[in-house]
Amino acid sequence: MASAPSSTSGIHLPDTAADLVKILVAGPFGVGKTTLIDSVSEIRPLHTEERLTEASAGIDDLDGVREKTTTTVAVDFGRISLPDGVVLYLFGTPGQQRFRQLWDDIAYGALGALVLVDSRRIDASFDVLGLVEETGLPYAVAFNAFPDAPRHHTPEQLRAALDLEPATPMVTCDARDAGSSLDALLALVQRLVDRHPSEPR
Repeated sequence: MASAPSSTSGIHLPDTAADLVKILVAGPFGVGKTTLIDSVSEIRPLHTEERLTEASAGIDDLDGVREKTTTTVAVDFGRISLPDGVVLYLFGTPGQQRFRQLWDDIAYGALGALVLVDSRRIDASFDVLGLVEETGLPYAVAFNAFPDAPRHHTPEQLRAALDLEPATPMVTCDARDAGSSLDALLALVQRLVDRHPSEPR
């Protein structure tokens, strides 16, 4: 398996780390999950990717992602430290239905999910949103701003297309940009804080 080594030797959690939070980065095949984790992680991310071959023809839907040459087959992992001692462990989930059996294992212990959506193929996100909702995880939705993504949809139309609850955060991000990706994650963190206010210590 062509996995990038996690060169984390010598990289330790800061002494100020107080709250360790497991976050899923979910979404359909080719939506930018690996790219987002790469852009925002403070450590070298761990990847479990394989090259796409003709064997996946007819199984993996490449509509809108014809240029994609690899796919995550287990999990991507990254880490980012936030102010006040909060450390996010980011777990990127496989986007294809054939890896559905891994979902429960990866989701175990997670506190929330950031669901990436491609506005060029919104319907590809329905299965993933269904999985997240089945687990009962709080989540935020981030539309990854692909260069050729349609610009004429209003936020209200996008929210209606995904049938999102009014309280579900919905943002736009560029998964290639660390600041933009961080903003999307912070929208999720704020959602978690709103649902579970900290008790006095």
